[in-house]
Amino acid sequence: MNLDLRTMMVMIAVLSFLFSILLAVASLHARGVQGLRHWALASFCISLGSSIALPNLHAGQGWPVVAGAALLAAGSTTQLAGIQAFKGEPCHIRWMIAVVVAVGFFSYWFSLVHINIQFRAIANSLVFGAINFTCARALLIRLPTPERTAHWLTGASFAVLSLIYASRAIAIYSAPPGTYTLFSPMLINPVMFLAGSVIQLFLTFGFILMVNYRMASQLENLATTDALTGAWNRRSLELELQRMLARSQRRQEPMSVVMLDVDHFKLINDSHGHRAGDEVLRQLTARARLEIRRDDYLARYGGEEFCLLLPGTTELDAHQLAERLRRIQAEQTVDWRGTPINSSISIGIASSEHTGLNGDALLEAADAALYRAKQTGRNRAETFSQFRISPA
Repeated sequence: MNLDLRTMMVMIAVLSFLFSILLAVASLHARGVQGLRHWALASFCISLGSSIALPNLHAGQGWPVVAGAALLAAGSTTQLAGIQAFKGEPCHIRWMIAVVVAVGFFSYWFSLVHINIQFRAIANSLVFGAINFTCARALLIRLPTPERTAHWLTGASFAVLSLIYASRAIAIYSAPPGTYTLFSPMLINPVMFLAGSVIQLFLTFGFILMVNYRMASQLENLATTDALTGAWNRRSLELELQRMLARSQRRQEPMSVVMLDVDHFKLINDSHGHRAGDEVLRQLTARARLEIRRDDYLARYGGEEFCLLLPGTTELDAHQLAERLRRIQAEQTVDWRGTPINSSISIGIASSEHTGLNGDALLEAADAALYRAKQTGRNRAETFSQFRISPA
């Protein structure tokens, strides 16, 4: 295969350097996404390692080869660290250092002490193959689309590179002893360097795509959730309500809406401060999430008022859930800087069994039932049908 290995090494060095600049600039504008700086540093290490080793490629010996191999190992392990940081997992620094030291030792021993380029190439190929396999395994996981597309593109690139390194180790091991050099007429050498150039492009593109989808997800999350409690916001509630109503209509099943409001919330703010009131709302949200089902929908409706959408739920079942939430809130306190804060909630319940599958009617009925709970003493759960309250 008539491919100039030096030219391909130059391509890898130049591409990696350009990618390091691109990723470094991207990290300045995506500060909420972890891993970009790791990948920028990884690309720089790969570029520097290729550049240092390039003048000594033909001889295959000397300290530049040792330093170049160690930097390439540092680049590969830093890519793995970037993946771990992106996923929110801890980075195993000691493991990374051990891999770099191992590659440096193999390169030093077989280049300067017991010169054997064949053994050095086999050992380093196996190490680099293992690193790339670990990267692929970390990315080829089940995710919702479109995140899965970006993860799998990047993971597949790592997997291909891992297979190439493993194939190279096998091919070199099968060669007659003492006959292997980097410029030996073996197909695997130019394939490895050519693939390295192309796959480096795919890896960078794939990781930037992963970052893009992560940022899009974060923006969507900001637009649909309440920043204080983490519950859905009112805008997303209205959209979800229409979706649930359509599903209930198709399945011919009831749907219930529950309104919750913290009693005497202004008094809590005045007595303990607004941050204490915020903590009461956060803990109320956390407790409610533990009691509802996966398909139920909890949203902050406004101020200290929350709304629960309960698909496939009768008024009786909704009332039982409401009573459970009311009892839990009344029995548990919020510890605010050593001071216990007691609070209770009033709850209004409405079901499509009495209002029909109409979103506005359900919300108005639940709100009217909540008003009745407030008027009749608070710390109560009232149903719309019980009092025949007209939502108008």
